[in-house]
Formats: sequence, C-alpha cells, structure tokens
Amino acid sequence: MIRRLSDLWDASPLGFWLVAAACLYFLAMAVRLTVIDVRSHLLPNRIVFPSYAVAGALLLAAAVVGFFGGTDGTSRLGVALFGVPGLRVLAGGAALWLFYFVLRVIHPPGMGFGDVKLAGVLGLYLGYLGWNHVMAATFAAFLLGGLWSLAILAARRGTLRSAIPFGPFMLAGAALAMVVLPA
Repeated sequence: MIRRLSDLWDASPLGFWLVAAACLYFLAMAVRLTVIDVRSHLLPNRIVFPSYAVAGALLLAAAVVGFFGGTDGTSRLGVALFGVPGLRVLAGGAALWLFYFVLRVIHPPGMGFGDVKLAGVLGLYLGYLGWNHVMAATFAAFLLGGLWSLAILAARRGTLRSAIPFGPFMLAGAALAMVVLPA
C-alpha cells in the first residue's frame, strides 16, 4: 500500500488523498470493530454497512481518478495501476463476500454472518490493490486465527468447541496484506 500511495501521488494527487482517506477510515473502522468483536463476538451493522458506502465511494473515486487522471502519460499509468476503473474494487468485495458466505453455509457455527458482511468491505479495499492481496489477506486471517486458537488450546483457556471472534483476524490479515505486499 505504501508503494501504491507514493506512485499515486506522482500520478494523481486527488487520487492519493482519496486513498489516504480510505486508509484512515479503514484504521478507525478496524479499531472499533476489533474492540467490539473481542468484547461481544459481534460486528455491528451500524459500523459495517456504512463502511460499504464510505470505502466503496472513496476507492471507486480513486480508481476512476487514477484511470482518467492527468495528461502526458499519467492516464496510461492509471491504466497500468488500476485496470478497468472500479471493476476490481467491486469484484474483490463480491468475491470475498461470496467466499465467506459459502463458509457460513457449509458450517454455520464456525462463521458468523457478521464476518460475512465484513468480508465484503475488506474485499473492496483488497480488490483495489489486486487479487494477490485478496488471497494473501484471506490466508493471513485464517493463519492468524488458527495460531490464536492453538495458543488458547495450549494454554488450556479453551477447547476445540470454544468460539473465538474472527473479525479481528480478518482485519489484521487485511491490514497485513495492505502494508506488506507491494501493489
């Protein structure tokens, strides 16, 4: 994400500020949802649903500005960075939502519907960056959640039937993919 922001600043300052605002919103949303999910095992709709609109608007606008931005070749840079404007943002959100929805249908006790709804929002962010980010963040979420579960079992603080809030691991996996993977 950091490399993408610096490239975006050169190509389109407006696109840079749109993505920066989306990142700040992600950070605030992630902190709020993590605290709530750890305390109550809930991801409230009053936070998740508006996140679709905020993230979608900011990231779609950044994709469009990046695609059509500037003159003397910066629009070509936008094509190289973003592909079809907004398509990957929407496809990432839909694909991640669908993946988590299938997991919910297959094993309802293992995945809450709040996690499914959050997956769509995270897919918007990750889709903006690319399909590698979507895959890596999903893998990281399950890896981090699995490691946490093993730690709980090893410490004898829970059993195989213990419920853990998965939202924080989804958010951590997404943040990790956004920061570590090059765009």
